[in-house]
Amino acid sequence: MAGLLCGTKKRKQVSDLQEDGKNAIITPLLHTDPELLPEDTLLEENAERTILDPTSREDLNFKDLQKVLIDWINSELEEDRIIVKDLEEDLYDGQVLQKLFEKLSGHKLNVAEVTQSEIGQKQKLQTVLEAVNVVLRPLDWNTEWSVDSIHSKNLVSIVCLLLALAIYYAAPIRLPEHVSIKVIVVKKKEGILQTAHVTKQLTSTTTEMMIGRSERDAFDTLLDHAPDKLNVVKTSLITFVNKHLNKLNLEVTELESQFADGVYLVLLMGLLENYFVPLYNFYLTPESFEQKVHNVTFAFELMQDGGLQKPKARPEDVVNLNLKSTLRVLYNLFTNYKNSE
Repeated sequence: MAGLLCGTKKRKQVSDLQEDGKNAIITPLLHTDPELLPEDTLLEENAERTILDPTSREDLNFKDLQKVLIDWINSELEEDRIIVKDLEEDLYDGQVLQKLFEKLSGHKLNVAEVTQSEIGQKQKLQTVLEAVNVVLRPLDWNTEWSVDSIHSKNLVSIVCLLLALAIYYAAPIRLPEHVSIKVIVVKKKEGILQTAHVTKQLTSTTTEMMIGRSERDAFDTLLDHAPDKLNVVKTSLITFVNKHLNKLNLEVTELESQFADGVYLVLLMGLLENYFVPLYNFYLTPESFEQKVHNVTFAFELMQDGGLQKPKARPEDVVNLNLKSTLRVLYNLFTNYKNSE
């Protein structure tokens, strides 16, 4: 009996020793913050994850912001009979995000309508986020979302994505101002998790959010305070563009409508820079919204290749017949090529 007890004791000591050794290896890899969940610590080397501090979930301003975003989504997708009640539970699989982006951008994404599997959901999210990032990239937007963060129901990533879309597409909503939350930033470095508690600002003032993406310029002043002089400016720009487009037997009478498909912009850049633009680079007779955006985007690239600054206008605004955006683009060409023959 004594021998049996001794053997049992030794086996227990060995087991305890093995467990201690295992813990010594694993402990540095586990989260050091009691507020983190196990899945929050699954990071690649040098990867970083931002998690909402539990105390911010009850912040009234943050709750108000979520409600405004939910109401906006439901208003946009009312025709699709989509009702969002919870951002984390209703947006993680990509279905609502797909419909929302299609409605805002005006073009359909090539994705399966219904995806039940995790792989299918992530593939849909990948397609949606790639399309979003293409739109936001020219504005150097700091993308704080990924397929994994959205699919894991990371509320910080979901809210940041929705805010970016709402601001970019000038959503007809009033976002709560000066909303900040506390987040836990987790980073793995040399196999060890490091955590930091920081305050993250989500919204600033309405003016900065909705107008600040492009500085106000002479055209804001012109349209707001001197609309009577608008025709003078339009006439000058029409004269300028026709001086060059007439070489191709083309003529412009309406700035906002005739430049909306991007064709005249592309041809005009070729004339101003004295080169032929291959027809395979753009759609000569664009039919879809996406094709028109492609043309305008391509024209913007030609402008930058010619040494001009990146246009402040968005391609989508020009396609959507936004006069102010079209005037900005054409006036930029006028100031740089007004003496060109």
